[in-house]
Amino acid sequence: MQEKLQAGNFPSDPSKASAKGKALRIYGRFLDLIVTALIFVMVLTLIGALVGLVIDFLSAANSFGSAVSSHNIVHGIVDGIDRELVIDVLSVFVLIELFRTFTDYLEFHRVRLRVLAEVGIAFVLREVFIGLYDHSMNWTEILALSFLLAILVATRIAAVQFQPQKNGSE
Repeated sequence: MQEKLQAGNFPSDPSKASAKGKALRIYGRFLDLIVTALIFVMVLTLIGALVGLVIDFLSAANSFGSAVSSHNIVHGIVDGIDRELVIDVLSVFVLIELFRTFTDYLEFHRVRLRVLAEVGIAFVLREVFIGLYDHSMNWTEILALSFLLAILVATRIAAVQFQPQKNGSE
């Protein structure tokens, strides 16, 4: 009786099980290769963003001297900071979070909700800061982005509080 139950658990054709295993291994390697290529692209993008940040910083430093001579010191500092410099700094933070998502996938072979929520939080905060710095956001946009930010923060908290339990296979 037990032999029948145990025999029912194994596939009737072992070559099908091994073919399925090989296909899954090839698929996993292919995904790892794609993610590794994306990480390489992200590193190049991050380097490009840092170069752009340095260029914008030098541009802001050049305009800082002329701004200080025409205003008092406090207004000169604020006016001397270029809008592009602020956007570049905030964009680098978002790129770092995205880079962490890819490396996290490569390490754990899954995309974790906590990390995605952190990327979303960084992106929404970037948009809020840029809009507030430009004085271009109206109250409805601020309210909508605040609501989205609250949802992302709640999602991140829930993802930390209710982490999936590790099973014996991991």
